[in-house]
Amino acid sequence: MLEKMFKLKENKTTVKTEVLAGVTTFMTMAYILAVNPSILSATGMDQGAVFTATVLASFLGTVCMALFANYPFALAPGMGLNAYFAYTVVLGRGYPWQAALAAVFVEGVVFILLSLFSVREAIFNSIPANLKKAVSVGIGLFIAFIGLQNAKIVVGGATLVELFSLEAIEGATMNDVGITVVLAIIGVLITSVLVIKQVKGNILWGILITWVLGILCQFAGLYVPNPDLGFYGLLPDFSAGLSVPSLAPIFAKLNFTAIPLAEFVVIIFAFLFVDMFDTLGTLIGVASKADMLDKNGKLPNIKGALMADAVATTAGAVLGTSTTTTFVESASGVSEGGRTGLTAMTTAALFALSLFLSPIFLAIPSFATAPALIVVGFYMVNQVGNIDFTDFAEGIPAFICIAAMPFFYSISEGISMGVISYVVLNLVSGKAKDKKISVVMYILALLFLVKYFLI
Repeated sequence: MLEKMFKLKENKTTVKTEVLAGVTTFMTMAYILAVNPSILSATGMDQGAVFTATVLASFLGTVCMALFANYPFALAPGMGLNAYFAYTVVLGRGYPWQAALAAVFVEGVVFILLSLFSVREAIFNSIPANLKKAVSVGIGLFIAFIGLQNAKIVVGGATLVELFSLEAIEGATMNDVGITVVLAIIGVLITSVLVIKQVKGNILWGILITWVLGILCQFAGLYVPNPDLGFYGLLPDFSAGLSVPSLAPIFAKLNFTAIPLAEFVVIIFAFLFVDMFDTLGTLIGVASKADMLDKNGKLPNIKGALMADAVATTAGAVLGTSTTTTFVESASGVSEGGRTGLTAMTTAALFALSLFLSPIFLAIPSFATAPALIVVGFYMVNQVGNIDFTDFAEGIPAFICIAAMPFFYSISEGISMGVISYVVLNLVSGKAKDKKISVVMYILALLFLVKYFLI
C-alpha cells in the first residue's frame, strides 16, 4: 500500500529511510509549537487555542503536501508571517486579530486561485531577483529584532532602543527580568553552538535547554516569578492532564469589516507576497538539495505543492493561526534521505501526537523562545551575500527594503518601499528599459504610492 501510494522504489528510498527522515524534519521544526503561540498571544489571542490551531494547521498542511504532491516537505505557520500578523497588523496598526485572520483567509483563497490558473510563476518572475532576496534579509532582521525585544535584551530608551538595564523597566529586579535576560543570552550562545556543530533539531534543543536552565534557576531561587511584569512559574501545569486546549476562543472568528478596504488589500498583498516567495524559494531550494528538479530546473508537481500550501493557509485562518507555509527545515529530512510523501506523513503524525503535549509547549517562556527567533533571523539574513550591491540601481532599493522592515517595524512597509524605490530609481536614472521592468512591477509601485497618499 505504501509503495503504491508513495512510489518508494521509483524514488529509490525505503520505509525506514522515509520514517527516519520524517522524524528528523519534525525535530528541526517543532520549535514552532512553542514560538507561534508565544507570538500570536501578544495580540490577545488565547495561547492554548493558538497552540491547538498551530498543530492542526501543520498537520493538515503536511498531509496535503504528501497527498497532493508526494513530496517530503512539511508545513507550519511561517516565521516572519506570524510576526507581521502580530506586530504590524494587530499591535502596530491597531486592528483586531479577527481582522488579521480574515486577511490571511482571503490571501489563502487568492493563492488557491493563483495555483489553479498558474499565475504565481508570472508574479514571481516579475519581481527582480535582488528584491526577492532583500525581502528575506529584511524579514530576518525584523524577526531577530523581535527576539531581542521579547527577551528584554533590547528595551525602549532615550535613543529609542537601547541595551537592557534594570532602570529601564519599572519594578524590574535581577531575580525576574534580569535573570531572564542573562538566560536568553546564554540561550543564543547555546543554540549557536548547536547550529555550528550541525546538531539535528538545534533550534528546538536550544529552546529546551534554555527553558531547563530557567527551571533550575527557579528551584535555586535565582528566578522569582513576578506576574505583575508578566513573569510566571516555569513548570508545566499538568493539573488538567494531557487534555487538548479548546479552539473555541479563536475558531472561525474572521472579521472582514474592521479594516478599510484599501488597507485590507495592502495587508493581503503583503501576506501573499511573502508567502508566495517564501514557499517557491523553499520548494526550489530544498528540491535542488534532493536532486528533484528536472533538466530545465523546474520542480515537477509544483502545482500540487503550492496547492497544499494554499489550502493549509486558508484552513489555518479558520482554525485561528497566521499563514501556513512550507518550512525550509524540511531540508533536514531530505538530507536524511527523505524523497516522498511518506516523510511528510511521518512528520504530520508527530504533529498530531504533539497535540497532547500542550502543557509542555505552553510552559516554555519567551526568554527561551527568543534565541530561536534570533537564530532563525540569522538563517534568513545569509541571503544578503547573494544581493548584487555593485549595481546601485539594484542595491539601493534592496537596501531600502531591508532597512525599512526593522526600522519601521513592518514587513509590508519594507516591501512597499523596495518596490517603489526600484521602479522610481530605475525610471529616473534611465535604466528601466535595460532592466526590462515588468508591467506587474509598475502596477505594484502605483498601488503602493496610492496607499501612502490615501491612507
